[in-house]
Amino acid sequence: MNNILKTTFLLSLLTILLVVMGGAVGGQGGMIVAFLMAGVMNFGSYWFSDKIVLKMYNAQEITREVHPSFYGMVERLAGRARLPMPKVYIIPDDSPNAFATGRNPDHAAVAATEGILRILTPDELEGVMAHELAHVKNRDILISTIAATFAGAISMIGSMLQWGAMFGAGRSDDEEGGGGSLIGSLAMAIIAPIAAMLIQMAVSRSREYLADASGAEICGRPLALAGALHKLHTASQAIPMLDARPATAHMFIVNPLTGGGLMSLFSTHPPMEERISRLEALATRIH
Repeated sequence: MNNILKTTFLLSLLTILLVVMGGAVGGQGGMIVAFLMAGVMNFGSYWFSDKIVLKMYNAQEITREVHPSFYGMVERLAGRARLPMPKVYIIPDDSPNAFATGRNPDHAAVAATEGILRILTPDELEGVMAHELAHVKNRDILISTIAATFAGAISMIGSMLQWGAMFGAGRSDDEEGGGGSLIGSLAMAIIAPIAAMLIQMAVSRSREYLADASGAEICGRPLALAGALHKLHTASQAIPMLDARPATAHMFIVNPLTGGGLMSLFSTHPPMEERISRLEALATRIH
């Protein structure tokens, strides 16, 4: 429940930021145009994300006949989660990772790399796939798309403000307080899109915590998922995913991109130590 409330709060912040930026640009007109443009781009991606990302990573669909153990595992977990059976894919990549995609539970797909199938025990792999099915059940693709739409609109309005400040600089300087207005507009144009991106990343991290908890409930073994995360964190750094793209990094169970320090602020994933700690605490409460 805490993660659901946090997501609601963060999406509300994005809404407020969008309204403020729209007012700065000259009223509702600019805000509506930017929102519609961002909405068209992001919801187009939402409707076709499954096909786009699966093709991007050369994922191959499997059936029960091709891979009975893995397909059967996903089928059992989907039954426990009371979800329709998703399409199941394997990605020909040695880097251990997995993701879920699809616009709703009736049009969902889960994918795992060849690397993750090799290094995890059956219990750990169940924990990972339960995590991915939790994303489907919690409709995280929709939520991340909404967050991306707001952040994209704010970024577009920021660009409008920058251009408006530059072209309006000469007129503003002749007016009392014009210099301050110009500086304020430029500051908002730079700071607001960064703030929106940070909030969008925070939404993604909140959904990962929720998927960990929901996934542990689906598979019934929080420590198996914790053990899988520990292995994946180490192995994915040793064997990086060379074809990973920043636009799709948030979809994977562990971040396929590397980076620490300041870059951790912009990470789509929570700290691995905190994820494991929460799962261990959940295991203690269950038992």
